[in-house]
Amino acid sequence: MTSGTVDDLRRARRILGIGCTGSGKSTLALHLGELLDLPVTLMDDLMWQPDWRPTNPEVAARVVADRLAEPAWVLDTAYGAHRPDAIARADVVVALDYPRRVSLGRLLRRTARRVLTREPVCNGNVETLRQTLSRDSIIAWHFRTWSQKRDQVRSLLADPAAPPVVRLGHPRDAAALLAALAGPSAR
Repeated sequence: MTSGTVDDLRRARRILGIGCTGSGKSTLALHLGELLDLPVTLMDDLMWQPDWRPTNPEVAARVVADRLAEPAWVLDTAYGAHRPDAIARADVVVALDYPRRVSLGRLLRRTARRVLTREPVCNGNVETLRQTLSRDSIIAWHFRTWSQKRDQVRSLLADPAAPPVVRLGHPRDAAALLAALAGPSAR
């Protein structure tokens, strides 16, 4: 594996995002899809049905397999069961490897905004104060999965068989990457 570059992204037809909860994977995926003219899939839209019901695992497996078989995509992330296949099919992985204070701060601000505005997210679901304060909240999820997701980035960077990994250590790195992709060599 080599460290990924802007040129790797320009050539890529399949891009996988990884990173900690709240780091901005979905937002970055949407920008990458627009700049590179690739279709974007936000995994929460596939994995969560209305009323926060999880998609049936068999249905999810089929839908994700179908998506991964497509010739071009940007996935904002891949849930655990689907991650090995997504990594194996990705041309490039973009890893948002931000300090916890950055991703947690983003997550807290986003969650507060969504609770206050009742902004719909995946399939019309809304975040509530009750949900935010529960032990199954996205904030609790951030704390439960932080180390595991950081370790995943490190493992991919060390894996010679992995696709190129573009590691972004701070939001300014993501902004610079997007600016470079929007530059004169863009598709």
